[in-house]
Amino acid sequence: MHRATIREVCLYVNHMPAMPGIANKNTTGDKPPRARYVRHMSTAISTIRNLGPAYEDACKRAGIHSAEELRTLGADASYARLLAAGSKPHFIGYYVLVMALQGRPWNDCKGEEKKALRQRFDAIKASSFDSERSEFESILNQIGVIEKTAQR
Repeated sequence: MHRATIREVCLYVNHMPAMPGIANKNTTGDKPPRARYVRHMSTAISTIRNLGPAYEDACKRAGIHSAEELRTLGADASYARLLAAGSKPHFIGYYVLVMALQGRPWNDCKGEEKKALRQRFDAIKASSFDSERSEFESILNQIGVIEKTAQR
């Protein structure tokens, strides 16, 4: 059996040996089964220019575990998730994320572009951050301890 390298996507199909613990769902023999197992390798968030280990930890607390997932969500949705997970809003943190996802230096944001990003940041902050709620209350909400009717 072929052993996958770290960058390969492995598909185990009918003609390959069965994997331990994975039952063949097709016992009738009329059609070959589809792929049984897929493994995708993910890239660390800290591999993105300008985003270090601290940003990666904040993303993980928000449920974002890979650079691919961060890119797919985009800057606005990702930042909203960071705020919902209890991160404090900070404009520089937001525009560093925007610049990082564009592959640009963090301090490349100037003039009208920076003003437009500030408006986007303010909108995200207004819709995602409750300054009345502590980080502890935010965590209790995430795990379902605070009832939805009791939320502020």
